[in-house]
Amino acid sequence: MSKRHQLTASTLKQTVAQLPPCIVAMEACTSAHHWVHVAQQHEHKARLISPQFVKPFVKSNKNDQAEAIAEAATRPTMRFIPIKSKEQQTLQSIHRARRLAVSQRTSQGNQIRGFLLEFGLTIPVAYSTPR
Repeated sequence: MSKRHQLTASTLKQTVAQLPPCIVAMEACTSAHHWVHVAQQHEHKARLISPQFVKPFVKSNKNDQAEAIAEAATRPTMRFIPIKSKEQQTLQSIHRARRLAVSQRTSQGNQIRGFLLEFGLTIPVAYSTPR
């Protein structure tokens, strides 16, 4: 059974809480893991589908997205995305933040070296990279 409703984020939690236990399928996106955890708190079986696997089921435009997700979720051979625990999400966030910090540090070091080169000052890369 599928339900077709226009929901806002604030009403989605209430709606999920009122549904009897069922399969809740959604396309993987930025907040998908949060909504999976909300669904699981209310004893639903949550499924995340990669957007690339939903796309073939979209008939004409974005309004068909919910129908396409429902169709994709019912396929017996559909591959679902593994659901991460909150601990896994936290660890992944820390790694992503560190990778961004390292990238920005490298970029800023290169920019400073470039500015100095404009004034004829050369600093080898080996001396400008913190260890």
